[in-house]
Amino acid sequence: MNPMLNIAIRAVRQAGNIVTKYYDTADSAELKQKGNHDLTNFVERKAKRQIIDIIFKSYPDHIIFTENDSQIYQKTEKVQWIINVLDDNINYLKRLPHFSISIATRVKGRSEIAVVYDPMRNELFCAWRGHGTQLNGYRLRGSSLRSLSEALLSTNAIFQEHENNISAVNAVQKLLYKCADFRHSGSVALDLAYVASGRLDGYYAINLKPRDFTAGDLLVREAGGLVTDFNGDNNYFFSGNLIAGNARIVQSILHQIRLKQ
Repeated sequence: MNPMLNIAIRAVRQAGNIVTKYYDTADSAELKQKGNHDLTNFVERKAKRQIIDIIFKSYPDHIIFTENDSQIYQKTEKVQWIINVLDDNINYLKRLPHFSISIATRVKGRSEIAVVYDPMRNELFCAWRGHGTQLNGYRLRGSSLRSLSEALLSTNAIFQEHENNISAVNAVQKLLYKCADFRHSGSVALDLAYVASGRLDGYYAINLKPRDFTAGDLLVREAGGLVTDFNGDNNYFFSGNLIAGNARIVQSILHQIRLKQ
């Protein structure tokens, strides 16, 4: 196994122990005094520190990104680690057990390894470029569904109409009429992991940051899926707008969102 993948797996598992520990004890008087946002900040800082310590112990010369996405675009010979410590923190706050920890590495502008960990279900999704995607050690393939009318899709789009959100709402409405059903889980990384595993047939997302999708992107592609921007190209890393699924479902989604009202 890729040694960086081993380190990433160790890091997400130990961070997962921290996240679940405070999830299970969130009703304690000590944590209640912190307030909701202070609690998530506390948990994220603690889990982030654990991940960074593990990575730097093995790779002190590598670069780690947790929030400052803009520098990820810079060309560098150094390995970049892209971390999302708690996706989705709102679910975590509300005690909805659907969130994840994700880590990906990029080398010379290409994603090399990816890990998405669901600590509540103990599900570990991982991928190594050229070696496929696995869930808890079992090889994954994405959905082979051919018809959009039978597809279960997911999105991160907010459904309330707003001047900055009108095009996304319109696209989701078009897709809602054409697909079997929609989901909005809150965790981008888990949604993409579910596309890689065939639990979801497709994903439509807007305004993402690289830390949201870099790990899930590799999971989907190594499971035989396709990830594109809204033009069918591969510029989603810069635009933050992406569609994921098998080739036929992605093409069907692209066709629908391109249709005039």
